Amino acid sequence: MGNEFKRLQTKLFVRTAVALFAAVLIVALLYSFVLKGNFANIVVNILDSIIGDYDRAVAIYRQVFRNYMGLYLLMAVAAVFLIVMRIYLNGFVRYFNEINRGIEALMDENSEDVVLSAELASIEKKINHIKRNLEQRKLAAELAEQRKNDLVVYLAHDLKTPLTSVIGYLTLLRDENRISEELRERYLSISLEKAERLEDLINEFFEITRFNLSGITLEYRRLNLTRMLQQLVYEFQPMLLEKDLKCELDMPADIMIRIDADKMQRVFDNLLRNAVNYSFDGGVIRIAAAQNGDSLSIRFTNSGDTIPQEKLERIFEQFYRLDAARSSKSGGAGLGLAIAKEIVELHNGTITARSEDELIEFEVTLPLQTGA
Repeated sequence: MGNEFKRLQTKLFVRTAVALFAAVLIVALLYSFVLKGNFANIVVNILDSIIGDYDRAVAIYRQVFRNYMGLYLLMAVAAVFLIVMRIYLNGFVRYFNEINRGIEALMDENSEDVVLSAELASIEKKINHIKRNLEQRKLAAELAEQRKNDLVVYLAHDLKTPLTSVIGYLTLLRDENRISEELRERYLSISLEKAERLEDLINEFFEITRFNLSGITLEYRRLNLTRMLQQLVYEFQPMLLEKDLKCELDMPADIMIRIDADKMQRVFDNLLRNAVNYSFDGGVIRIAAAQNGDSLSIRFTNSGDTIPQEKLERIFEQFYRLDAARSSKSGGAGLGLAIAKEIVELHNGTITARSEDELIEFEVTLPLQTGA
């Protein structure tokens, strides 16, 4: 920090030294060319005119002035120095005015950089850095808000489709007295499917609200990660069978780790759900875990369309969806991976995504000894 303001410090020192030198020079010139030889006569004449006694006036001059001439000269130098410093400080205040204008510029909407004096180059750099950061954050907040608003509109629109279907098929079941058992079963199956889709959409509305209104806190406990993932794969069997997928676990038995079980299960649930949604039919999803020093790596790999790099860079953003089609059954609110990233980072871990040659891989790295 000292090096950044060294130029300003040097300039202030030089100006102060010049002011002091100017004060001494002014007093010396004033005394040498104006008062020297005349000062005593002037003072004695003034005193004589006041008291009317020349000898007494001389005595007073010697007693009060001549014996303390050095002190008076010093006081004169100090007085002149303060006057010069006052004039000098008027120029110094300019720096504070510039800094104040720079701070006010942070609130301006224009994108022009703040320009300060050369001595304030360090402050200028910091103010412009803050200004750019604020502009980027504002833009990011506006984009996130716009994406959220678009998703709410899309979800509200999508609610009508399954709801209309449910009402329509239930109305047919109520009004058709002579409907075949096969057709009744079909109508009920379609109604159930649409009702489940309706439930998913409503849950996405709640997901958006929860993400904005509640923070995430962790409750750690020691658990068997291997068994957690085995149970997760078992629960996903209906979804796997629907796309003729297999899920293989490649990990040591009984991996013990200290984590928030509910929150981390949400992370793994989301990653496996994404793997199912974006896998080719008849493919294999692999979940592998391996210890690397004091950390544990868990990888979810599946075969699917390669995700472009520009989408990979944004995949953990709030409200960002790989499948932008609003009617897509697999298209969620775009919060799953954003929440997963937050949960993993709260565990002091990392989550990354890679995709090439029709392979998609998400990797979660967690410290083995985490939590309080």
